[in-house]
Amino acid sequence: MKILVLALAAACTLAGCARGPTQRQEADRRALAEARPVGDPVDCLDIARIDHTRVRDGRTIDFFMRGREVYRNRLRHECPGLAFEDSFSYRTSLSRLCSVDLIHVNRSGGGGPAGPACALGTFQRIETSVR
Repeated sequence: MKILVLALAAACTLAGCARGPTQRQEADRRALAEARPVGDPVDCLDIARIDHTRVRDGRTIDFFMRGREVYRNRLRHECPGLAFEDSFSYRTSLSRLCSVDLIHVNRSGGGGPAGPACALGTFQRIETSVR
């Protein structure tokens, strides 16, 4: 009986049923649910104004700007590996990041080829209390 209980506990742990969402996952869910759009979407952001970014899921990235504005980008399609890797890069010859640009998922461990390329959508300014 003791072996059966241990086997079930191990199987549950491996399947992920023993743990709930992390604080980060919960914050991302709240940020997605409570965001309110402000104004019309824009096609580009000035790169020099981007303070940091936050990957919310496999299709959503929030861009936190200097001056406390937040712009949400809904990628045109789900980006494989983006949510898992939680990291991306981009290359542009302009001083702006635009909806016609691609991002590349950064793979863990680096050194290998860039991950999938994914097309950005427009940037929607949002208001949210979740950072």
